[in-house]
Amino acid sequence: MVAKWVGRASEITGSALLLTIALSWLWRWLVRHEADVKRYCRAVAYHPRVLAICRRFAPPVEFLMDRLSPQGYLGIHLTTSLLFLIAISWLFGGIAEDVVNGDPIIFIDKNIVEWLHERTTPGMSTLMQLITDLASGYWVAGVSVLTAIILWWKRCWYRLLALVLVVPGGMVMAIILKIAFHRSRPSFNDSMMIFQGYSFPSGHTMAATLLYGVLAVFAVTALKRWRWRVLTVISVMVMILLVGFSRMYLSAHYLSDVLGATVAGLAWLVLCITAVDTLRRYRDHSG
Repeated sequence: MVAKWVGRASEITGSALLLTIALSWLWRWLVRHEADVKRYCRAVAYHPRVLAICRRFAPPVEFLMDRLSPQGYLGIHLTTSLLFLIAISWLFGGIAEDVVNGDPIIFIDKNIVEWLHERTTPGMSTLMQLITDLASGYWVAGVSVLTAIILWWKRCWYRLLALVLVVPGGMVMAIILKIAFHRSRPSFNDSMMIFQGYSFPSGHTMAATLLYGVLAVFAVTALKRWRWRVLTVISVMVMILLVGFSRMYLSAHYLSDVLGATVAGLAWLVLCITAVDTLRRYRDHSG
């Protein structure tokens, strides 16, 4: 029964199993070595060479430390977020440029989607459809509304504002990007499903990145124990990966569509979370 269900998708199933084992090992390693990881970070910060550089370039280092201070509304949270936002935006620009100019990523896209299409089976397609439904419009809207009601009931106004900005705002951005790039979807004569609309970026993948990403931010800030924070981050990464892979397996998107959606979603998520957190810190500082 298993052989019949898996069929031509044996490589995909095997890879998923290996990924699950690797992520489980990573989680266990991080949980067991929490003290070692923190000790290593402190050792790097107080290394003699690092301290010597700080003493040599005291004025610029002082300015940088002010930006890296956890205190105030213009401290480390804003600095790191802006640096990450610049890097992730640059990455999205590179992917978008390759898509527009027809660079080598286009050939990689076609090879991957053809390889996956050759390994489609009814059972695996059903499973992939169930996974892709975890980022469908109805599911995302339902989870977002339920989360908003809970946040409103608990009077978590800043988190409610972040949720409203991240999910609806991000989905509007996805529609704008689709119209701007108007890339055609993968097409096969024997496709089991027909998809409408443009391909770049993947709307389902961006929805998963936005929804599960903002929920992960809420969970990580609420959880105290290191192991549950790590587990939350890994779980969200797996969820986004699964949704993106399901879109490629169902021949709805190319690899660059999924990567572009993930990067764009992360950029929007970081921008909104940083803006709301800066507003909160500013009001606390002014008050």
